[in-house]
Amino acid sequence: MENPTESAILPDMIAADEWLLPNLDTLITEDGTPVGNMFSAKQQRLLVETLQGNVPLWNPDGRTFVADANVGLFAVPKNTPLVPDAFVSMDVALDGAQDIHTTKAYFAWIFGKMPEVVIEVVSNRKGGEMERKFQQYARQHIPYYAVFDPNQELGGELFQLYELKRGTYSPMADFWMSEINLGLRTWEGEYEGVTATWLRWCDDRGRLVPTTAESRNHEKIRADREKDRANHETARADHETARAEELNAELTAERSRAARLAEQLRALGINPES
Repeated sequence: MENPTESAILPDMIAADEWLLPNLDTLITEDGTPVGNMFSAKQQRLLVETLQGNVPLWNPDGRTFVADANVGLFAVPKNTPLVPDAFVSMDVALDGAQDIHTTKAYFAWIFGKMPEVVIEVVSNRKGGEMERKFQQYARQHIPYYAVFDPNQELGGELFQLYELKRGTYSPMADFWMSEINLGLRTWEGEYEGVTATWLRWCDDRGRLVPTTAESRNHEKIRADREKDRANHETARADHETARAEELNAELTAERSRAARLAEQLRALGINPES
């Protein structure tokens, strides 16, 4: 078992020689282990894609962030990494200082912190989500830990969200994570052609952060509504124009009839104005 004190070391406590990017030949950042199943892979994409594709909707303040799936989290170079199915780390960013081709994992001493939330998708009973990982993530002081068990392999809740309190995780009664301004909730629907119960990001009112496809669909619906409204306004204007022309024609005809009647009265020696 890892030494809790050692594994929880923060960047400002790491020795100077550990601040440097370690030799990747000595770190196992990719072990070739596949995800649990195709559903898990889709669930991972859903969690990451919704955040990456709709930043203004859930992150109006423009906070930098890193959201990824199945990537190793290193607290310090000599520790074995934790590999959550998905994670979100706020107020950090991949920039020129972190070459994406060499920084193959999430190194806490480079990003300056561990993520705010990690998510595990249960695919069997061997993952240790409620034992080993439960303790390891807590030792790394990660504020939120989410466990989604779509097939209820563990015999408990379908979804549970935990918050770190006094060094251990306690179940949350709410779905809202204030530190990242995001919530998590389950949703029954279709994603990538599969209808199932999924774990989705949401706002503080429980409204889903849409996927890229959903955003495009919403935009198309909005555009169609705007087009229908514009067509309706055009049709109404055309109707008003036609009605005005009709009234104008009637008025012209009435004036012409009145003029002919006046001429007839004058021919009879009658003043039409009398």
